[in-house]
Amino acid sequence: MANGRQVRIAAVADLHYDSTGRGTLRDLFTQVNREADILAICGDITTHGRPEQMAGFAEELAVLEIPVVAVLGNHDHEAEVTDELSEILRRRNVHVLDGEQVIVDGVGFAGVKGFAGGFGRGTLAPFGERLIKDFVQHAIDEALKLENALRTLTTDVKIVLMHYSPIVETLVGEPETIYPFLGSSRLLPPLETHGATAVFHGHAHNGTEEAETPTGIPVFNVALPVLRRTGRSYRLWTVAGEERRRVRKEGRGGKPGAEAA
Repeated sequence: MANGRQVRIAAVADLHYDSTGRGTLRDLFTQVNREADILAICGDITTHGRPEQMAGFAEELAVLEIPVVAVLGNHDHEAEVTDELSEILRRRNVHVLDGEQVIVDGVGFAGVKGFAGGFGRGTLAPFGERLIKDFVQHAIDEALKLENALRTLTTDVKIVLMHYSPIVETLVGEPETIYPFLGSSRLLPPLETHGATAVFHGHAHNGTEEAETPTGIPVFNVALPVLRRTGRSYRLWTVAGEERRRVRKEGRGGKPGAEAA
């Protein structure tokens, strides 16, 4: 890659911030600020998706001097005010992605929440009751948003952020009965068709930290409880970025090495 330089991405999910946690993330973000060039947050930022929780979380970000890219998770949808939550983050200069893309320091990011529905032959089909069809359609819509974001991303390095998992392998450790609620293989084709470099997700608190897609794309479960099992608070992933450029955000539409932090 021309003008290659090392860009360090710190990734974490499932912080579950609430109004009683004031000041609890300052040490984590201070360390991230020292060790990383970009912070990626993969959903469940808050506990119940309330604006006061997100506002408190945004205050915790004040110690950061590096760019932040984020997607929302299922907990962030609980109060059904996701537009307000996203605006709170954007006022802190967080790049909130929902079927969109952003280029930071020459590294491309595409992000969606993702959704549930199961994997492989067990993937829920749009048949029967209208509620089932609507459920499946939401999973399809999330996959289409991801496809559009990746298809139009022109960087060599394409990092995907989502909350739900696109593969079953990073869910191992959870009860198998809840696998269908933790992700969907409908999210997999866009990753492999459009050449994602790496995928970061959360949601599976008792899952496995890393695995690969069938074509070898690394997938990392960065749920905070998973990382804490090995004494860490985030994963540090180093990529060869392109020449430093200004951040550019657009509308919908060879593997690097990893190291632990």
